[in-house]
Amino acid sequence: MKIKENFLRSDSATPLALSIGMFDGVHLGHQSIIHRLNTIAQIKNLESAILTFWPHPRKVFNPNDDLKLLNTIDEKKYLLQKNGLQHLFLKEFDEDFRNLTGEEFVRQILVEQLKVKHLIVGYDHTFGKNRSGDFSLLKKMGPELGFEVEQVEAVNYKDLNISSTQIRNALVKGDILSANKMLGYHYSVSGEVIHGQKIGRTIGYPTANIQVHPMKLLPKNGAYIVDVFVKEQHFKGMLSIGTNPTVEGKLKTVEVYILDFKDDLYGKEISVNFRDFLHDEIKFESLEQLIIRLDEDKELTSNFNF
Repeated sequence: MKIKENFLRSDSATPLALSIGMFDGVHLGHQSIIHRLNTIAQIKNLESAILTFWPHPRKVFNPNDDLKLLNTIDEKKYLLQKNGLQHLFLKEFDEDFRNLTGEEFVRQILVEQLKVKHLIVGYDHTFGKNRSGDFSLLKKMGPELGFEVEQVEAVNYKDLNISSTQIRNALVKGDILSANKMLGYHYSVSGEVIHGQKIGRTIGYPTANIQVHPMKLLPKNGAYIVDVFVKEQHFKGMLSIGTNPTVEGKLKTVEVYILDFKDDLYGKEISVNFRDFLHDEIKFESLEQLIIRLDEDKELTSNFNF
């Protein structure tokens, strides 16, 4: 997959089959669009592409918005490439860009700069200043400017249209199973292992404290069954998100106890995939009660069908 920032194209600018959007999560709905892009590109001798933005437009319109995302930019790149996309265009959502009308966006960006010949948009897609662009505008301008346009239907899960918002809502509730179903893969977080309070090692449960990207959405506070990936190796793990109230913790941490693992991980990158929710964050009356619950969680994790 070729990645270009702000429309800089170093190749021969082959005409594109393109879609536009944040593609946060690259969920099953997004995957259906990418599959269609790849199919059209093959049929029409085009190349498949997505135009996306960084930072998220919501953060530009409202800098105080505490929006958290399903993917970091690197995770998004990986998922798009994994789904067979040929080109990714990353555009800074700056003041000039946000002030383009829908018609200006079509003429100046899609046609003149990106040479789009086939455009695929989602069922609810709008674009341009004050949302002045939509599917009807694209249908109107297409014949004049030499591109075709089609609109894909939503993909459903339990009578809900799959969307990044629905997945975020599921994760905030701790509903890992629904989130994973809508994503089409297991939700994950990754980061460098940093030093923590080191209380876990004193009670037989040493944990790796993961420094997660500040824009990454974390599921709700609680305990989870996870896959843990250290380099090429896979382990079972139980992960805690929260402030460690039993030991009067103040800062929110992401800590994982890795079953059958004893190596030093400080300074190393690890990744975890969420598989199931164990329980909410609990403040125990004593460390002894905490250990009893950790033993129960460990047994559930050991017996989980990964």
